[in-house]
Amino acid sequence: MKVLFAPIGIAAGMIAGLIGKNLFDFAWSRISDEEAPEPDQREVSVPMLAVALALEGAIFRVIRGLVDRGSRQGFLRLTGRWPGEERPDKT
Repeated sequence: MKVLFAPIGIAAGMIAGLIGKNLFDFAWSRISDEEAPEPDQREVSVPMLAVALALEGAIFRVIRGLVDRGSRQGFLRLTGRWPGEERPDKT
């Protein structure tokens, strides 16, 4: 199943990246009139950089997870097989 799902997973990851970038840009525009700071920019405050990185990370993780889950559910509907684990491992 992993081999059959791989192209779908790759495409879903690319779509999630585009959605995540657009959503982050929109969210950041509500916080600041300037572009989001990047780590390689010298004159950026560390607190502002931390806020930007945390927001970007949270948005990308949520979007990626939701898009991945949706693509797996679509694969299940098409094939009748779940491309992953059934439940989390016990600790």
